[in-house]
Amino acid sequence: MKTKIFRWLKRIFISLALLYIAACGYLYFQQESIIFIPTKLAGTYKYQYPGNYREMFVTTSDGARLNGLLFKADSCKGLVFYLHGNAGALDTWGEIADVYTGLQHDFFVMDYRGFGKSEGTISSEQQLYSDLQTAYDSLKKFYNEKDITIIGYSIGTGPAAMLASANHPARLILQAPYYNLSDMMRKRYPIVPTFLLNYKFPTNDFLAKTSVPVTIFHGTDDGIIYYGSSLKLKEQFKKGDTLITLPGARHNGLNRNAIYLENLKRVLK
Repeated sequence: MKTKIFRWLKRIFISLALLYIAACGYLYFQQESIIFIPTKLAGTYKYQYPGNYREMFVTTSDGARLNGLLFKADSCKGLVFYLHGNAGALDTWGEIADVYTGLQHDFFVMDYRGFGKSEGTISSEQQLYSDLQTAYDSLKKFYNEKDITIIGYSIGTGPAAMLASANHPARLILQAPYYNLSDMMRKRYPIVPTFLLNYKFPTNDFLAKTSVPVTIFHGTDDGIIYYGSSLKLKEQFKKGDTLITLPGARHNGLNRNAIYLENLKRVLK
């Protein structure tokens, strides 16, 4: 009887182990499709936004063409260089442009590889960083860097922090940031080893190297990136950096949040 029970338990253990290995393998080989959820747009797609804007293409170091939109303010105090989240494309991300053009800032947002009309696919963290630096350098031809504000939302917060640490913009604003993706993985999938993760996006390390003023906005009811991430990032703050809590705010809709808008006017002075 004991032998039968032992064999039964052994089979269950082996089955669970194989299932665990299969799950880990899926997460490892499919992590780009898990992290990035792009919407594709036809090359002939025509954007339909009010106001003054133009479509731009940025050519990367390996020849991929990335699609961006530059919205112009009536009276320009500077540029907001915006890194959007992990889903959608410019057919919807352009809807927030008026928040910033209304504060006399031009607004640039670009689709990552494989998003919208942008060519290629994201294949590594360093590739994404290189693409963003190329786009940033192209905008510096038209704007003084001291007048550029980098804003990152959600998945865009780690790359935005990288960009700010490697350059000299006026300031960095992070909306609903993660501490790093390893921390997020431990929070969401505690039984999965973090060494499987090819994308680390160490926002915390980049903040420690960032010399420009940093402002973080995070909702207390964020069910995607937990609010505690920003409390951890606060430990990396230098003098003058700020965490602004948005009580009751969830992950989406931060650009229209009343507290965010009130403080944004002060930050983009």
